[in-house]
Amino acid sequence: MANPIACLLIIGNEVLSGRTRDANLQFIATGLGEIGIPLREVRVIPDVRETIVATVNEVREKFDHVFTTGGIGPTHDDITSECVAEAFGVPWEPHPVAWERLASHYAKQTPPGDFNLARQRMATMPRGATLIDNAVSIAPGFTIGNVHVMAGVPRIMQAMFATLAPTLSGGPPITSTAVHAKGAMEGAIAAGLAAIQARFPALDIGSYPYYRIDGGGVALVAKGADPAQVEEAGRAMFALLAEAGADARMGEPE
Repeated sequence: MANPIACLLIIGNEVLSGRTRDANLQFIATGLGEIGIPLREVRVIPDVRETIVATVNEVREKFDHVFTTGGIGPTHDDITSECVAEAFGVPWEPHPVAWERLASHYAKQTPPGDFNLARQRMATMPRGATLIDNAVSIAPGFTIGNVHVMAGVPRIMQAMFATLAPTLSGGPPITSTAVHAKGAMEGAIAAGLAAIQARFPALDIGSYPYYRIDGGGVALVAKGADPAQVEEAGRAMFALLAEAGADARMGEPE
């Protein structure tokens, strides 16, 4: 059975403007690979209702899982939750567990905090949503259908992902191997690498040039759900670099 596949939506004007550097993609891609859900597509979209609704509806039909980051805080531009409700055609309403949790949290503060309208937004979700808890802050994310909505703040997102990941049904973990060689040129090995990819169509095989003060080179990477094939492809890539006269080394370049 094929591994389920995923899409990530990074939601936020601040990412598109360059003001905020996204720090979540690598963490999510790596974490999903470890549970056998390869990330196949990533989109960065603005805090625009029509765009969020249309994109969520498009990708939830194409992918087994959709993950979103950003837009679930207390401010006016945090509209992800209500947009997801619209995408699913369900009411956006107070979630009883989240509501009680946040109300209690602010009441216990010293001095007591105000569970005001802005904070109430963080406890308002699509009807039928299941909470995604986190150990960092009290406000949860949520899952509805195959869409998992998480915070944009990296530390909070990571805590939510730690809660969510064990509940997801994946496939065999995605493994990888890399070889590299200083002085190797992509143009000299392109045909041979294409032949290796043809031998292992189920793997993702890529070539990544790198540059260092003491000279550049090429790193070759094979990824897939079959560890034996990944290992065999790694040996073939090593041999390809060696046959090209390069000093092939296993692993990523330092």
